[in-house]
Amino acid sequence: MGTPFDRQNTARVVFTASVFLVLLGICLGKKLVPAHFIFGDSLVDAGNNNYIVSLSKANYMPNGIDFGGPTGRFTNGRTIVDILGEELGFKDYTPPYLAPTTVWPVILEGVNYASGAGGILNETGKLFGGRINLDAQIDNFANTREDIISNMGGPAALELFSKALFSVTIGSNDFINNYLTPVFSAAEQAFISPETFVDSMISRYRLQLTRLYDLGARKIIVVNVGPIGCIPYEKDTNKGAGDRCIDFPNEMAQLFNARLRDLIPELSSNLDGSNLVYADVYRIVDDIIENYTSYGFESADSSCCYAAGKFGGLIPCGPSSKVCPDRSKFVFWDPYHPSDATNIIIAKRLMDGGTEDIYPVNFRLLAES
Repeated sequence: MGTPFDRQNTARVVFTASVFLVLLGICLGKKLVPAHFIFGDSLVDAGNNNYIVSLSKANYMPNGIDFGGPTGRFTNGRTIVDILGEELGFKDYTPPYLAPTTVWPVILEGVNYASGAGGILNETGKLFGGRINLDAQIDNFANTREDIISNMGGPAALELFSKALFSVTIGSNDFINNYLTPVFSAAEQAFISPETFVDSMISRYRLQLTRLYDLGARKIIVVNVGPIGCIPYEKDTNKGAGDRCIDFPNEMAQLFNARLRDLIPELSSNLDGSNLVYADVYRIVDDIIENYTSYGFESADSSCCYAAGKFGGLIPCGPSSKVCPDRSKFVFWDPYHPSDATNIIIAKRLMDGGTEDIYPVNFRLLAES
């Protein structure tokens, strides 16, 4: 029958072989990378906010109307990372961390930690109650990391992390639901300059991205903040601009993006073996808005899902909202978020775009490196 030591060794060999077969299947399949770990806000949330007490939720109609029903995604269909996952060759969409089914061995192919209303700064989004800001999202990845290490061992886990993609799409809420909110601006904007606020964001972000590296991330894509002054919410709450995008929110985004673009090479040079990428979604979305008809859109300033406001930006998308009949003709799904059609364009340009869109390499080249 063998000694307990023999049986333990046999079990270890069998388990190691099973892990090898899993990794071999990954290598032989069509996936460009073994896993994709996703961090961010409602632009990429796949349903984490379904499991917390929060005012920031999208698990009700008409959200998901073109996705088989609501899942917690803040759009009519897929998010940017859903589409990128398809392009990377994943059979299934990366699952939300808080879903009870997101356990071993599902976590081997990646986990989505993103949360609606989440931000770089921990106080961001507090008006919504529950949300998972970036520090807590990284805490959650640390838990996933321990699960993977305990199941496949440290060396194999670190090898997996080194080949996986880590994407971070966050920062918009630090402006929209923090610095630019009436409550904040009335009390503190007079004492905290835009430059000082952005400095606090960058300082925190530097620590957060460094922590991801320390936990094993090597291929990290950092997505900048889009032209938030062009979303229907900002247009409807800043009446004086007419049909134009609102300058100040866009200036804040551009200030942050300039600092972020400098941060990426700084981190790359300081973190040995890292490969950080800067994704210029601001440029991509601005191009879509400026040239919307050439992309096949009929509206670049109004929500497809609307209830009140000239641009449909005053009330979040919900069961009482009206919905445009052809979602593919609208750049924006709701007061804050792009439509599935817009997400397709963004994702494809991040996947295969040139250095003017994503620098120094795109998703595909980073995956293949």
